[in-house]
Amino acid sequence: LECDGLTFADLPRLADVATCDVICVPGGFGTFDAIHDSALLDQIRRLAAGAQFVTSVCTGSIVLAAAGLLAGRRAACHWYWRDALARFPGVTVDAGRVVRDGHVITGGGVTAGLDLAIAVVAELAGEAQARAIQLGLEYAPEPPFDGGRPELATPETVDAVTGIFSARDAAVRERLDAFLAAG
Repeated sequence: LECDGLTFADLPRLADVATCDVICVPGGFGTFDAIHDSALLDQIRRLAAGAQFVTSVCTGSIVLAAAGLLAGRRAACHWYWRDALARFPGVTVDAGRVVRDGHVITGGGVTAGLDLAIAVVAELAGEAQARAIQLGLEYAPEPPFDGGRPELATPETVDAVTGIFSARDAAVRERLDAFLAAG
């Protein structure tokens, strides 16, 4: 399997994975194609049914919503796509970096994935283990600018990033519209 220049080899098919303790759905532009793959959504639902934690990062929450796993729940998503997540019935979009609602834990953009991972480790192995991993990674974010969220960024920066994303926006939103219209 190749994705954006990365090659993944020797991976089992989801159908061959009997159970999992944690399922994590990643994000990216491919999520808007993934929501049209009914076999994939079936496998995500199957694995999520027995998982201790159902997680996602970035636009992975859109896949969870498409699988019906976020109805009646709060969930995070990359800021640019929060409006898309809000279109799914019963989903309450939360602007939090990491949002926990029962056994479902969702993260915002890509870097929120580290926060989410450390939070899940704390749940699975305890706070001491999570703190040790955080230290081992030397994870102590000090971004050079206080603008990593649209609420904190300058309007010019938000406009610039929105412009970059909007180059792919129309096609992606068409895929979302088609999925939601199919009901």
